Amino acid sequence: MTTYSEQLLPGPVEPLEAVAALVDSGLFDQYVVYERDNTWYVAGDPLGEVMVRPGTVQASYAETVEWSDTPWQALDAVLAQTPVEGWNAFGWACFELASDPARDGGEPLAQLMIPGTEVHISPAGIRVRYLDAARAGAVEAALALAARARQGHSRPVDVRTSDGTYEKAVALSVADIRAGRLDKVILSRVVEIPFAVDLCATYVAGRAGNTPARSFLLDLGAWRAAGFSPETVVEVRPCGLASTQPLAGTRALTGDAGLDEQLRNELCTDAKEVFEHATSVKLAFDELAGVGGFAATKVSEFLTVKARGSVQHLASRVETSLPPGVSGWSALGAVFPAVTASGIPKAAAYQLISELEDERRGLYSGTVLMAGSDGSLDAALVLRSVYQQGDRSWLRAGAGIVGESRPEREFEETCEKLASVAPFLIPIDNISGVAV
Repeated sequence: MTTYSEQLLPGPVEPLEAVAALVDSGLFDQYVVYERDNTWYVAGDPLGEVMVRPGTVQASYAETVEWSDTPWQALDAVLAQTPVEGWNAFGWACFELASDPARDGGEPLAQLMIPGTEVHISPAGIRVRYLDAARAGAVEAALALAARARQGHSRPVDVRTSDGTYEKAVALSVADIRAGRLDKVILSRVVEIPFAVDLCATYVAGRAGNTPARSFLLDLGAWRAAGFSPETVVEVRPCGLASTQPLAGTRALTGDAGLDEQLRNELCTDAKEVFEHATSVKLAFDELAGVGGFAATKVSEFLTVKARGSVQHLASRVETSLPPGVSGWSALGAVFPAVTASGIPKAAAYQLISELEDERRGLYSGTVLMAGSDGSLDAALVLRSVYQQGDRSWLRAGAGIVGESRPEREFEETCEKLASVAPFLIPIDNISGVAV
């Protein structure tokens, strides 16, 4: 069994500068940056790659495992064969992994990497875990250039242009909800970006302007993205405590303290917003209770308000204790995709989303995550993000639709959420190598 070696680089450290130095150095062809609890994890040099496709989980270091209804147990079994002690895995899973796992083409539904080099960055210092001693030296050399970070100037993108398509979709959804087809659905819309985006520079600028629950920056070939996640899909501790953090109900954050307080009070007393949130919490409770049992499941936080960049949300937390033999992957499978990005009931919401949205969601409303050999799992909900595939860059945002929804208000809510990312987009051709 292979083991990691470690090297400590003392602080103080400016984490975003260090992240940018590593990513911009070109040291890693593929990488995942994942921020959790004021620590940034930078994973590169894949020791192994795990791909989830329709019906199979394939790893570069293990035999293929087949799956039918859900992939989570198969994924757990493949990761258990990882030939390195104390591994962490980093990657993504797309929305269609649950909503349409049998789609044609065999495209990846999820991708994880086991890094050969892993850098943990916090304000106090840096820890490098590595399998190749030469790579530890290369990391230290790249970090020495952190003070020469690039400066970039953002370019505005109009997120308010509308041809009425989204509003019409909302009206159709409201009619279906009032007819009893479903209780809630999250409908999203896409905003194309008419220039090539520098994801690393955008991530640094956007993280400085946001207050996310988690943040991430990744390039794993199939997907490139940067995001500022407002909530987690699931958090699992090594002891088996699992929790999910539904956020539903939204008002803008303007920067005007008086107006923001007024909007907060409006949010907390708006019947539509409170109903939307409460129904989401109920489903999250039922889903986690399905793996942990009703006696072990509780709502530990209810109807608080969380500031998330350009918006404020009603927020709650549901948690359970997983019984022996049940892994964090089962907990993720129970709640994925998040109710706050799909709908109630989920199967009916998936169908309506496929009817009314113009393209597959992919990474949007899926998850970027990190998992450990100790049983830990931390999965961020992919919202407030910029996405890239090939030469295309785009934004996407949605709103929760219930029977009392108004199309114009739901469109405005998507604009409020897009304002968490759109102001920070930095074009590739708008970057200079000026020292800061």
